[in-house]
Amino acid sequence: MSQKFKILWADDEIDLLKPHILFLEQKGYEITTVNSGVDAIEEVEQKNFDVIFLDEMMPGMTGLETLQQIKQMKPQVPVVMITKSEEEHIMDDAIGGKIADYLIKPINPSQILLSVKKLLQNKQLIDERTTQSYQQDFMNISMAFDDAEDHQDWADIYRKLTYWEMQIDDTENKNMLPVLESQKIEANANFSKFIKENYLSWMEEKNPEKPLLSHQVMKQKVFPHIKEKKPLFFIVIDNFRLDQWEDIESIISPYFNIKDKGTYYSILPTTTAFARNALFSGMMPMDMAKSHPEFWEDEDSDEGKNNFEEEWLKINLEKNRLPVKSSYNKIIQTHQGKAVLEQFHTFLQNDLNVLVYNFVDMVSHARTDMKMIRELAPDESAYRSLTTSWFEHSSLFELLKKIHDAGAEVIITTDHGTKRVNKPYRIIGDKNVTTNLRYKQGKNLNFEAGKVFEIKKPEDAKLPRLNVSSTYVFAVEDYFFAYPNNYNYYVNFYKDTFQHGGVSLEEMIIPIVHLSPK
Repeated sequence: MSQKFKILWADDEIDLLKPHILFLEQKGYEITTVNSGVDAIEEVEQKNFDVIFLDEMMPGMTGLETLQQIKQMKPQVPVVMITKSEEEHIMDDAIGGKIADYLIKPINPSQILLSVKKLLQNKQLIDERTTQSYQQDFMNISMAFDDAEDHQDWADIYRKLTYWEMQIDDTENKNMLPVLESQKIEANANFSKFIKENYLSWMEEKNPEKPLLSHQVMKQKVFPHIKEKKPLFFIVIDNFRLDQWEDIESIISPYFNIKDKGTYYSILPTTTAFARNALFSGMMPMDMAKSHPEFWEDEDSDEGKNNFEEEWLKINLEKNRLPVKSSYNKIIQTHQGKAVLEQFHTFLQNDLNVLVYNFVDMVSHARTDMKMIRELAPDESAYRSLTTSWFEHSSLFELLKKIHDAGAEVIITTDHGTKRVNKPYRIIGDKNVTTNLRYKQGKNLNFEAGKVFEIKKPEDAKLPRLNVSSTYVFAVEDYFFAYPNNYNYYVNFYKDTFQHGGVSLEEMIIPIVHLSPK
């Protein structure tokens, strides 16, 4: 133990605890002992301690009274209450007074040591164990890249990488993060090859090897759970990734049990115009453009790319012969979120309530355009933290609490994820080429072959063709497209920003979770 931790122990029978004190001193801790609450307060006023042990039943000032005064002076110091009493009200008062641990006499040295380690060395021990465990799993994950045969293998790999990223992010020094980052780069390189080899075969209706795709989600994951006189809520958080879900799951867990937790694959391009419209319509983009041209808008259309989600939803319900009572709401601004909460009682009369929350998408794009957001979210960890902070104070969280109180079920998902891009990729196109940084659609596209996924015949990917010679080109891994004109400015402006539209684990493999109220 490199750091010598200081412990204050207050007990009116402190002499009887000599064996415990010697035991802790042999383990390297520095112990100060006092016989009363008053003496304990005096010591705390004059010195700094890492942890304080308080006997509850001391003559004069009780342990609880001493606790109250110590917390007013130094609220951050952990206090362990030790008592002979097992009365519940004393436990309640101690917990209400923000104690760090509660021990009942007779105590043994191992109990004391465990409590101290838990409070003072918990972070260090977890850090060491996390580093050791990831190092042991590193080779297994790397071998899985070569062994991955299908979409489920890649979903499992991504889930495991996400798990380790968040475990390492919780450590103090994060010294394994660069190793994990390089492993994620390798994973995405291999995943991109897998998509290039397999994606077009997923367009075949009867292909048993294909994953659940955007246009199949509502039919397979939502519609079967619609029940008469029992409202079902389907919430789509735009631009929401697996790691962001993992971060907010603990916030939701006091209110909901997880009935089903899985992933599905976003179609390409991984953008709102394509992936989200496919999600609601139950159709691939080519079929949407052909069957309902009045509702289909291309990515860069002046009319907006997702103005007809409610119409697509109705078409999907009719196609599946579901004459249900439904509602659709899109929440982009705060006042819209408040309006949803105010009219919540009306949702309980519906069979299906669909809500789209655009906040995460706005943060993603604002991060590109606004210096302040860029400063707030310089990396993956900060980006997750920003999302979590928003969620904790959002109308969405308030809505979920209301859904819980109403005893209703909810399915949460997204339309696509997002990827932090670092490497520019030169591309040349005419003025009609789409502006998205992760994919380009147009004619006469000129680029160096290699680190892209090119679809020469849009119909092969069930994508609409703007004109006879239209092709689609998707950025892979952490590349983004840049034009030769003003190249350096463009690269500096967009490097290290979160984008979507292309091929990566983060954009394509996305969470879908079914919750039931506790």
